[in-house]
Amino acid sequence: MRAGLVGYGKGGRYFHATLISSLPGATFVGVVTRSAERKQEVAKDHPGVATFDTLADLVAAGVDVVVISTPLASRRALILEAIELGVGVVSDKPFASDAAQARELVGAAERRGVLLSVYQNRRWDSDFLTVRKLLDSGALGAVSRFESSIERYSPRSVGKASGGGVLRDLGSHLVDQALVLFGPVERVYAELQFATPQDELDHTFFVSLSHAGGVTSHLSGSCLQNSAKPRFRVSGTKGCYSVDGLDGQEEAAFAGLTPKSEGERWGVEEHRRWGWFEQGEHRERVPSERGCWLEFYRQLQSAVDEQGCNPVNPQDAIASAQVMDAARLSAKEGRVVVL
Repeated sequence: MRAGLVGYGKGGRYFHATLISSLPGATFVGVVTRSAERKQEVAKDHPGVATFDTLADLVAAGVDVVVISTPLASRRALILEAIELGVGVVSDKPFASDAAQARELVGAAERRGVLLSVYQNRRWDSDFLTVRKLLDSGALGAVSRFESSIERYSPRSVGKASGGGVLRDLGSHLVDQALVLFGPVERVYAELQFATPQDELDHTFFVSLSHAGGVTSHLSGSCLQNSAKPRFRVSGTKGCYSVDGLDGQEEAAFAGLTPKSEGERWGVEEHRRWGWFEQGEHRERVPSERGCWLEFYRQLQSAVDEQGCNPVNPQDAIASAQVMDAARLSAKEGRVVVL
């Protein structure tokens, strides 16, 4: 697979370039950036990888797929341009500003017959894979409540438009994970917090989802929280699983490590970071599954070769956008929104 990247900010540099360059059998063709500073970073991080001023120039160099990792405001136009150029597209999250835009982009890819995927890398987080294993094994019994939270204290993130607010940014992961685990949603209730009444970008959110299958999901995120909730708490008839902290792949990437440099160590959680299974007075550690963000790109490579499925069906991105639209409406009007 010949892959190119558009954008070399934090996401492009640490969450995409490190994985593309670690993927066996893949060629990292180049990066689209006009910034002299970013071009220097590309040369330092990936010697020999070309930089381009436009997406068209990158495509002309020969690529099977382009990854769009730019701020949300510029993402739609770049996705549409890539589709019209006839190359596969991976969009960073949030995929779109709302469900209507998500449907527009998916429809354009379908008409052009182009592969379109969304980078929901947290489907391959260690903790999420552990939750899936526990659910698949029946260890928790019938689940009644799923609690999922990503909370940080990062005042510099308040009001930044690159991700469209914390609900769109972090919430796109949490909603996607809830839908993957427990299926369609019937009712949505949400509360959003803003720095000032005039702000359009939230810094903290709480969303309650009533799934058609009977599970209730409580999702929360913040960039102004000093004391974070557990990452997951999953309550079932046979017990409860909880785990603190974030999957370590993000921290490793920011430290300059890659799946290629770390080999079998990549994605392995140290035992003190494992979660807990509890029932009554019984409490025991649950070994965490190995996280593997690279799996997204492995599956993408198979899909490009027409040997496997799209790692993230774009219809999932539409479903997530519909839920987040409902959450914004719920918070604005102070009511439960029925889907």
